[in-house]
Amino acid sequence: MEAEYVTTPFGRRPMTLAMLMAQRRAEHGKHIRSVDKWKIYRALCEAKPLLGVTDRALAVLNALLSFYPKNELSDDANLIVFPSNAQLSLRAHGMAEQTIRRHLAALIAAGLLVRRDSPNGKRYVRRNRAGDLNEAYGFSLAPLLARAEEIEHLAAQVAAERLHIQSLRERISLHRRDIAKLIETAIAEAVEGSWESVYVAFRALIDGVSRSPTAIELDTLLDKLSRLHDQIINQLETHVKAAKLSGNPYQNERHIQNSDSESLIESETEARRQKLPLDETAIPGTTPTTPEAAASPGTTEPTSSTTRSFRTEARNEPPAELKSFPLDLILRACPDIMAYGPAGTINNWRDLLAASIIVKSTLDISPRAYQEACRIMGTENAATVIACILQRAPYINSAGGYLRDLTRRTEKGEFAIGPMLMSLLRANTITPKVA
Repeated sequence: MEAEYVTTPFGRRPMTLAMLMAQRRAEHGKHIRSVDKWKIYRALCEAKPLLGVTDRALAVLNALLSFYPKNELSDDANLIVFPSNAQLSLRAHGMAEQTIRRHLAALIAAGLLVRRDSPNGKRYVRRNRAGDLNEAYGFSLAPLLARAEEIEHLAAQVAAERLHIQSLRERISLHRRDIAKLIETAIAEAVEGSWESVYVAFRALIDGVSRSPTAIELDTLLDKLSRLHDQIINQLETHVKAAKLSGNPYQNERHIQNSDSESLIESETEARRQKLPLDETAIPGTTPTTPEAAASPGTTEPTSSTTRSFRTEARNEPPAELKSFPLDLILRACPDIMAYGPAGTINNWRDLLAASIIVKSTLDISPRAYQEACRIMGTENAATVIACILQRAPYINSAGGYLRDLTRRTEKGEFAIGPMLMSLLRANTITPKVA
């Protein structure tokens, strides 16, 4: 291929230094070589983020390449194509001519094409008597041949970056799953620590990532999640080791304690062994107790004051207090209740309590069941449970019956809000992968 002659654009289009350098770059003195035009085009599509060209501009370049008759771009061939804008529009699936001109300018600015304008600005070719090309005016594809090696290296760089980002995303997804489940386990097992604050900090890390993060941002996020994961694992291991140490019968001698039911039986047995006063006025309304009366059939067994006071004390003993959770965590797990707050939002606990009263009526929960839940669980925890019931309403046949059952379980110390909240939170945060 003969050395390219530096030309300037036709008409009012100005000449720029970028055009000059693009034309000079296309002139090379290397040995004759060739590249497959479609192979270099695929590399361009891969490397377009680094070259600063759009997919629409590459569509125009694809149409231009289709006008070159051979598959190989070589040094010893004329690399100028000269289609009109109308022909380009047909090959570019009907793209408007104004759009084609804009993308052609972008390809020239990126150094992928060189414009060879004729004296009158038209694109045409002159042939000799043998039919061979003598002079051609249009767009030169020589920059693609000259920059083939560079384009392939850029394409390989983009591919490597994409694989690296994919690997980072996968590792971040695994850390997200592990951390969420470890926090849930810690709350369910009542491991000491401010796990609500840990979860809020964890969500802040995830929510702070942009929709299209760079490799540096993902790498930073992965490093922070790794440290948080290790801290949680260490704290859980410490808890397990402490539990094993305290439960080792060879390390510490166990102190045998009777359960409440055993204590009740023992106190009743002890009371029966005691001799009660013979005076009927000692306990109003009781039958005089004598050995004969106690031995005679059909008599009423006496009730001692010790037994009666123990039973009253056991009956009035308050249940174990439920653990409260941050309002932000509750709203993340139960977003449906926000629609029932003042002005369609919930900003504080007062708003949540007001919303729970409205939801209570909506779900046909009786006032008595709601009051009993507030008494046993606490007002804030009862509102939290109602928010959870609302979130799972389609799967609950009777909201009132479910609330009464949870209240009974709370009174027996068999219910905790943490696992319920974490389950809903995990269901609500199943999203697409980290973008």
